[in-house]
Amino acid sequence: MPHLDTAWQQWLTENINRGCTVESLVSAMTAAGFDATTASTLIQQYSSKNGGAQSQIATSEAYAYDAMPIEYANCIDADDRNIQVLMRCERPQVVIFGDVLSAEECDEIIERSRAKLKRSTTINPQTGQEFVIDRRTSEGAFFNRCEDDFITRIDRRVARLMNWPLECGEGLQILRYGVGGEYRPHFDYFPPVDTGSAAHIANGGQRVSTLIMYLNDVAAGGETIFPDASISVVPKKGAAVYFRYCNTQGQIDPRTLHGGNPVLEGEKWIMTKWMRQRKYG
Repeated sequence: MPHLDTAWQQWLTENINRGCTVESLVSAMTAAGFDATTASTLIQQYSSKNGGAQSQIATSEAYAYDAMPIEYANCIDADDRNIQVLMRCERPQVVIFGDVLSAEECDEIIERSRAKLKRSTTINPQTGQEFVIDRRTSEGAFFNRCEDDFITRIDRRVARLMNWPLECGEGLQILRYGVGGEYRPHFDYFPPVDTGSAAHIANGGQRVSTLIMYLNDVAAGGETIFPDASISVVPKKGAAVYFRYCNTQGQIDPRTLHGGNPVLEGEKWIMTKWMRQRKYG
């Protein structure tokens, strides 16, 4: 049985307590290099350690899939450009878009971000504070919502594409991953069972959806994966992947477990927009 480092131990404990399916956890671990039998055994061990804890988050069966905000069309008017829909998945609700950003816009965002990059953090589930973790090996930078004309143009386009009010969006987050850089499977929403979520939900409510925009082509690796849906999205400059995890009833979809595979060659730049239930900020 392999030794699990602290990051993998924490990852297993958190995701077992959040109610992830065994299948999704095994899929995520095998993608990271574990064999399926070992992964299953480890999951059982850590589930026992946590008393077989059951999450208060809706299970995949309980989550009610209502209509996505995204317009059901093959080409969407996104304020200042038309954007092509390349793929849809209904459960979980995932949409892949082409050419959300131009090549020139991608390049400008990268250049603006270089001097601002800092080691990426995540949220402590108990305290709600941000801290650095081993399983998220990226550098990041932020732009405030509509902070200048260039960012305003992108924020407006993204809000129109996601069909969600501009004022409900968080600022744009930029991430850079070098060779070996990854983000092991996780959720973007704030788990209600975590005491640290309350402070974040107080400002704008729960996160409801995510749009990940790819700022460059990656030579090898770096796919965005959804283990519960067997979806793997290859980064393509200007393209984007959207996913929704909070319905109109406030339920949360555990099938939106997702991660970033390790970059095998080159580097990976992405830009993320998160939307909230209500006005944010």
